[in-house]
Amino acid sequence: MTTLQEYKCPACGGGISFDSQSQNMKCPYCDSEFEVASLLAYDEQLKGDDHDVMDWETPLEDEWLDHDHELQMYGCKSCGGELLVEASTTATSCPFCDNPIVLMDQLQRGIKPELIIPFKLNKTKAKANLMNHLKDKKFLPKVFTDKNHIDEIKGVYVPFWIFDTDSEAAYRYEGIKEENYSDNNFDYVKRRFYSVVRDGTFKFEGVPVDGSAKVDDTLMEAIEPFDLKEATPFQTAYLAGYLADKYDVSKTDSVNRANERIKKSIEKEIEDSLRDYDETNQKSGHVHLHDGKARYVLYPVWFLNTTWQNNKYTFAMNGQTGKFVGDLPLDKGLYWQYFIKRALVVSAILYAIAYFIF
Repeated sequence: MTTLQEYKCPACGGGISFDSQSQNMKCPYCDSEFEVASLLAYDEQLKGDDHDVMDWETPLEDEWLDHDHELQMYGCKSCGGELLVEASTTATSCPFCDNPIVLMDQLQRGIKPELIIPFKLNKTKAKANLMNHLKDKKFLPKVFTDKNHIDEIKGVYVPFWIFDTDSEAAYRYEGIKEENYSDNNFDYVKRRFYSVVRDGTFKFEGVPVDGSAKVDDTLMEAIEPFDLKEATPFQTAYLAGYLADKYDVSKTDSVNRANERIKKSIEKEIEDSLRDYDETNQKSGHVHLHDGKARYVLYPVWFLNTTWQNNKYTFAMNGQTGKFVGDLPLDKGLYWQYFIKRALVVSAILYAIAYFIF
């Protein structure tokens, strides 16, 4: 068993969680509200807490629950129920009494998050944005919107590494300008070639790289950006009532993706300055980074999972801005009906034109 942190309501003793609308801790039983800052004492007290050490050697039975493996067992202090969770989970709720739980031992292993962006949008908004996402989709199966049910909706603090760096870049391009003219016999194209050099300095702050192997990187990049100006120093109180993962992709393993994103941004910025040319070809280029540092942060994301024809569809919503993304199924029957109807209409018009002409 491991240390759990459960925030209790001083008024009624019920489990309290972070409320995205009021930006305070709120009790769902008596509606009492408490400022997050007032609960900072919990974290300070936990630093000095110790826990029982009562180990038994059970190499065969409990080997799979070891800290180095994927699953871990925890006991809920409120009801005594046992939770089996993944080793990277840092916040969840008890499946028996629904009390929000922060798994403190998980947070104490590895690097503690430096910043967190609290949820600003709640579950109701996530459901509403899903329905808006389904609107006006011609080839979306009707049953998908009429009878579809959301299998799972959860607010998750996703771990990110964010990278800050200063950079210098120098690129050389071949620039081409074309001029078209004609005489009585021929059409001509005159091409002029230029050697184009671009260099400059660039500053990057908060370049994000998803630190969870379970989460689709493409999905996370699609719901960007997150506004770091609204980030606050990490406190465990913000986790109460939500799920949270600890990074399982290291800072070192995230560097390559950060470099790719930085280089692509620099190249796009430079290429935007080459609009005077009809065509450009990159010949060489380099980027030098310096004074770079990485920070560990948690970003709020709503995940929605739904099923249609035995296929799972996952959607994600930025819990700060509401930006919503996700793939949708195609009803091939509707697609071909639409295509055939359009073809018949076009054929009828062409027939009518031909009839009047001839």
